Amino acid sequence: MSRPLIITDCDEVLLHMVVPFRHWLDETHDVHFDMREQGFAEALRHKDSGIPLERELVWELLIAFFDTEMARQTPISGAVEALHGLAQIADIEVLTNIGERHHQLRIKQLASHGLHLPVHWNHGGKGRKLANILAERQPSCALFIDDLGEHHASVARHAPDVWRLHMVGEPEIAGDIPVADKAHARIDDWASAEKWIIARLAEGPAPAISTPLNGAIA
Repeated sequence: MSRPLIITDCDEVLLHMVVPFRHWLDETHDVHFDMREQGFAEALRHKDSGIPLERELVWELLIAFFDTEMARQTPISGAVEALHGLAQIADIEVLTNIGERHHQLRIKQLASHGLHLPVHWNHGGKGRKLANILAERQPSCALFIDDLGEHHASVARHAPDVWRLHMVGEPEIAGDIPVADKAHARIDDWASAEKWIIARLAEGPAPAISTPLNGAIA
């Protein structure tokens, strides 16, 4: 029988992203990044004028960060240790919304932190890509981890029997991120998440979601 499969996001689940991105913007571009804002359109502002950056410039800066600054990203507390433990009972793959341009860089980045994992790149909702991975791998059951509610909704549509864990591993923003209503649980620390994941995988495929299970933040 095939093993369970864990499919996890990278930024703010395995590695810090917004904090090193903020530091880089401040140091090299005189841009202030207010992480309390929900969208990049309002969050990034020129320090001298307070005017929001043009959308095109925001994306240029994001691409430039991933081109040259991925070494600034460090592991979320407990992530590496938890994944090493979970690898004893499940296969683990990464599904990350970066472009093909940064695919190999992400593989090398994770490997530099001891995470030698298959990495899938993606744009947009993750549900279709995840469903394709499941069709190829045919795991006994699967569990998805991501910090963005939109991806939990996408996975719920395209692969409803997958367990969905909403995790925001960056403490500076976790308190400002609403609970994803299409996730089975919201847990922001890896010590607690590891226990929850082990218990869910032991149950087999996920049931249709109605109310959050034990371990969720309501």
